[in-house]
Amino acid sequence: MSDKFSKIYDLSIKDPEKFWQEAANDIFWFKKPTKILNKSNPPFYKWYEDGVTNTCYNALDFHIDQGKGDKTALIYDSPITGNKSKFTYEELRSKVSKFAGALKDQGINKGDRVIIYMPMIPEAVVAMLACARIGAIHSVVFGGFASNELASRIDDSKAKLLVTASCGFEPGRTVEYKPLVDDAIKQAQHKISKMILFQRKDHEVKLNAPMEISWDEAHANAKDTDCVEMNSNEFAYILYTSGTTGTPKGIVRDIGGHIVALKWTMKNIYNIDADDIWWSASDIGWIVGHSYIVYAPLFKGCTTVLFEGKPVGTPDAGAFWKIISDYKVKSLFTAPTAFRAIKKEDPEGKFFSKYDLSKFESLFLAGERADPDTIKWAENLLKVPVIDHWWQTETSWAISSNCTGIEMMKTKYGSACKAVPGYDVKIIKSDQTLAKPNEMGDIVVKLPLPPGTFPTLWNADQRYKENYMSNYEGYYQTYDAGHIDEDGYIWIMSRTDDIINVAGHRLSTGAIEEVLSEHQSVAECAVLGIADKLKGQLPIGLIVLKAGVDKDNETITKECVQMVRDKIGPVAAFKVAIVIKRLPKTRSGKILRGTIRKIADSVEYKMPPTIDDPAILDEIKEDLIKNNILKSA
Repeated sequence: MSDKFSKIYDLSIKDPEKFWQEAANDIFWFKKPTKILNKSNPPFYKWYEDGVTNTCYNALDFHIDQGKGDKTALIYDSPITGNKSKFTYEELRSKVSKFAGALKDQGINKGDRVIIYMPMIPEAVVAMLACARIGAIHSVVFGGFASNELASRIDDSKAKLLVTASCGFEPGRTVEYKPLVDDAIKQAQHKISKMILFQRKDHEVKLNAPMEISWDEAHANAKDTDCVEMNSNEFAYILYTSGTTGTPKGIVRDIGGHIVALKWTMKNIYNIDADDIWWSASDIGWIVGHSYIVYAPLFKGCTTVLFEGKPVGTPDAGAFWKIISDYKVKSLFTAPTAFRAIKKEDPEGKFFSKYDLSKFESLFLAGERADPDTIKWAENLLKVPVIDHWWQTETSWAISSNCTGIEMMKTKYGSACKAVPGYDVKIIKSDQTLAKPNEMGDIVVKLPLPPGTFPTLWNADQRYKENYMSNYEGYYQTYDAGHIDEDGYIWIMSRTDDIINVAGHRLSTGAIEEVLSEHQSVAECAVLGIADKLKGQLPIGLIVLKAGVDKDNETITKECVQMVRDKIGPVAAFKVAIVIKRLPKTRSGKILRGTIRKIADSVEYKMPPTIDDPAILDEIKEDLIKNNILKSA
């Protein structure tokens, strides 16, 4: 480790209370905390427990008080609808303050839960911040999510009110929200008392008064509303992770630690200052959208971009370059899947040359492991650092990253760099011993976790303890597997349940995928282990080709098999690679390896609620049947 980074990191591990007390001086408190960390009831740690603050005040009012009210806070750009708008901090606060009054008029008070089921429009951001302003707990559900999933979130949160819109737009289709919401309300055991619906132009829907009112009606008599004082350990929001079975897990975020940690990350991890333009190309329904479209950039006082579009198809593979060029974006944070989609459609980067990216300084990737080939492709095109970093819904900010605001470190392709200050990351093997450098095992984080992570699950302390804090005493289990090398670089190789066991050899799907993605014709790939009577499991590779590839599939698959044999060895027993049209993914871009594995093993599976396009699973079945992996039904 270099001196500057290692000193900061070491302090955060050796004296976390001092480290996070200093960081807390950078935010606004109605009452500054004197108790920095309460360790009396592990694993339920409390940061800043006697502090009093407000999320919305730190996001908006604080900057206005500093005389920065006329600075642009939010840029909205929707290539799907052609709408664009900008909001200063003053203008955004005015909208938030008024909607906070509208929520109060509907009986929403401190501690009440509000479900937000919205597309990527400014009103979604306004609704989130308005909840924060009055101390209501929001639970954002991805717009267009299945009715039964929305119903389960209504039931678990006991939400009092639902904020939605008439529809959302995807390339080539309109997603009507009202029928989905109506069905969810019918299914839910808990009954919400009110719905506020934003009517999108030319897509207005009929509302059933008095329970359902429009966004405009809700504002009719609304008054501007001030921020309420909130205890640091009260909850800002619930964000549900979509478990494949049973009740979804409600990740909660406490207010004080959330503000402190996220504001700290903007400069220290992403090197973003208040005068910079920042863009996170995600969705507010996901953790990246919460943390890095809405909260962290506004806590920092910079300008954040809200993009209603896709990396390809709105209108083409130059969509990202246009946004960066139009708004002089300094840094972009998105999923590797987005770049693989761009690489697939425009492998030569022809669209890139049309735009001016002279102000662009760095690209951050997270969500899926970024394969070295995609990183190198992006580096060659962009001529800026491309940084793969690792974090989870549970943590709300990066566990490992190149902390560019502290000190730029060298890139190791395939690694998510080093542990970020605050995180004491270890590798534990299946025999419960600590791994040596480069030894594979479960990735864990020593407790207590830093501020801004999850202090528990919504109404489920025991589940929190059993799921995350019990398998390795004194550690948070990430459910990711990998190793740490001799330089302290962390290598995330797969989810724990994606480790495949071939005749007693534990192999990571990530290592095989890394080799496949190096093939010049491959745009993206997924490797999974399928059941085998002799060896336990055998790996198969599913590969999607770049646009314009003229080599025949059989040649490509043979070359891919040989590459894995050459680089990983016969131990992998890798003999099957199948060319497919597209991979099934969640709407946040994660490949559904577990679901594909169940299909291949003829195991019953539940349709993942977050799947982008269910029809892809039927395509995958056909491909597996054609290649004799699966017997025809």
